[in-house]
This record gives sequence, structure tokens and C-alpha cells, in this order.
Amino acid sequence: MQRRSRKAVLAVACLLLVAGCSSGGGPAAGGAGSVGPAHRPGSPAPSPSASAVVPPAKGTVRVTGTLATGLKSPWGVAALPGGDLLVGERDTGRIVRVAAHGGKVTEVGSVPGVAPGGEGGLLGLAVAPSFGTDHQVYAYFTTASDNRIARMIYDGRREPGNRLGAPNTILKGIPKGRFHNGGRLAFGPDRMLYASTGETGDKALAQDKGSLAGKILRMTPDGEPAHGNPEPDSVVYDYGHRNVEGLAWDADRRLWASEFGQDAWDELNLIEPGRNYGWPQVEGKRKGGAVPPGYADPVLVWKPADASPSGLAYAKGSLWMASLRGERLWRIALDGTKPVAAPQAFLTGAYGRLRTVVAAEDGALWLVTSNTDGRGRPRKGDDRILRLVVS
Repeated sequence: MQRRSRKAVLAVACLLLVAGCSSGGGPAAGGAGSVGPAHRPGSPAPSPSASAVVPPAKGTVRVTGTLATGLKSPWGVAALPGGDLLVGERDTGRIVRVAAHGGKVTEVGSVPGVAPGGEGGLLGLAVAPSFGTDHQVYAYFTTASDNRIARMIYDGRREPGNRLGAPNTILKGIPKGRFHNGGRLAFGPDRMLYASTGETGDKALAQDKGSLAGKILRMTPDGEPAHGNPEPDSVVYDYGHRNVEGLAWDADRRLWASEFGQDAWDELNLIEPGRNYGWPQVEGKRKGGAVPPGYADPVLVWKPADASPSGLAYAKGSLWMASLRGERLWRIALDGTKPVAAPQAFLTGAYGRLRTVVAAEDGALWLVTSNTDGRGRPRKGDDRILRLVVS
């Protein structure tokens, strides 16, 4: 694990406070709601904002078109200012730009050092909140020795296929495995960078606070431990996860995560700093007090055959969870931290495995299929990006 001295961390915190005061407080890329700090464990959750309208118990999903086809093992997606999408292909290491209007696909470039294998490869993508001025693109990827996070400058004026600068690694040493590499990457409404990691099949790592595996990480855009983390010299934000592949913030800046279970229960968790989410001691919800206290229960659970969740997004007052094995999109309508009703399933079996879901600026969703990942049954045109109008 990367560690920094307390003196260095305090210096970074001061710089961040100054930057926050001079930034104008604009919304962060990849997050929902206003910029603000995550709340500490044991402190009251943010009160509902005037804009956090409780959605109806029953919603709707309508597929209004296909934006792009022919993608190979798409995984990470990041929305650029203006709405175009950057899409990373897990097994090729390639990043393409997909026009939000018309769906034109342009090759941006390939991330050097990606070593695909099993569930590893080029995974999450994110663009910095300051992308308009610094053009930084962040990638989470598997190498021959580890999982790591690097940033690259995107230059749209260069020739297609050669628009990425050399990667600058900001965090390395995340354990890798054939399975359970986590990999979701997103900037939160606090303008910090969050990454989800898997326990790589070594269950003990999830409970080991000295390991970066089986965690959600929170860091500055430079890869330093973010001010307010549970341990000031660590990027670890919480622990006890098996394999988180979905991160999303609701309108009140609460962080949610979707997680693969093993044989019994997949989970939707409300994330708070420093909490222990139980794996491998607990899978799903505790029953009858048989498990020692101290673990955070999931808000909702699913049988893996119905979910095996990957991407997560927030739109129209609901969380939307893309499911791989379950081949469906789940809608979880929220009233604060509680579901309004039982989750609704949409598109069951219609498009095969569903990997990533991203909220568009107009409240629609982009939904990415995952049938060329070695476990699906590719259809003509796979993999594709669909546009959904939801309520």
C-alpha cells in the first residue's frame, strides 16, 4: 500500500482547500448533485435536498436507439463535456470516442502495459472534473504484475489512434488476479477519485487494511490519500468487499456500490467511510445475530442468477444496476437511503449481458452490453451501446 507522511498529507489537504475555494464550486464530472464532502461514519446523513424528489414505485424503460455497435469487450465508459463518450475495451486495451449524436466511433489510442486475462485488462475510465483545462483521462488497468491507475492527456487535435499521451501512474500495487479485479473508476461530487478493487480470489485480503484489495479507494487526482479518509496516510476508504464493479452517487451525494456475491447473494451497499462490509465473514444480510456485530448490512440483495451486477448509475431518483449473468437492468427507486418499493427488472434477456450504465446530461441512460467478454453469446452487432429513456 502506498503511504504518505502526515506532514505531506496536511500539505495536500491545504492545497485542496485552496483549490476548492477558487474553483467556483462547479459540479464534478461523474457525480450527481452539488460538490460536498462525504459524511463520516456515525454522523447524520445529508438531509434530502429540494431536488431529491421521491420517484414513483413503478418506473419505465424505453430503448430509443442504438448509438454504436461492433465494440469488443467494452468495460469502462466516461462522458466528456458535451456528451460524447470515451469507451475502453477490456481485452484490446483500446479507447474509442463515440459521438453522442450519430454514434461515430473514432479510435483514440491504446493504453500501454495492459495485460488482459480472465477478468483483468483495461477496466474503468474517468475524466477529471477539470478536463476542460487539463484534458486528463484516468484509467484503471491490469498489468503483468498488478492493477494500477494512470492518467493520460487526451489531445483531440492529433490523428485518430494517437490521441493519448504517455501514461503517468498515480497508484500502483493493487493486487491482481484472474478474477475479482474490481476496476470501476469515478470522480465523486467532492472532486476526489474513487476506485473499486476486488479481492482477487484471496478472501483474506478483503479484511486486511494493509492491502488495497477488496476495498473502495478514495484519492486526490494525483493519487494521494484524500483529506477526510479514515486513515490520513491511506487511500483506503472502506473494506470487506468481494468484488465491487459499480459506483454511483445519489442527489444527496451518498455513495452506493454494487457488488458480486459468491453463491448466495449479490449486494447493493450504501457506502460510508471506514465501514466493514463483511466479506468473507458475511455474504448478504446477517440473520438472527449469528454473525458478530460491526459489519454493514447491504440495503438490497439478489440471487446471483438474477443479477451478478457490474455498472451502477443514478437518474430520475433511482439507481440503475446493469447485470451480467442476470441479463437485465434493475431499477431501485430511492426515498433517501431506503428503497421505495421492490426493485424492478427491465430488458430481461433482450440484449444479453449488461456491463456498464451511465447517466446522460438529459436524464437518459447509456447502456453497454458485454457479450464479447468470453462468457456471453455474441449476437450480430455486439457489443453495443443503447440509449434508454427512463422514469
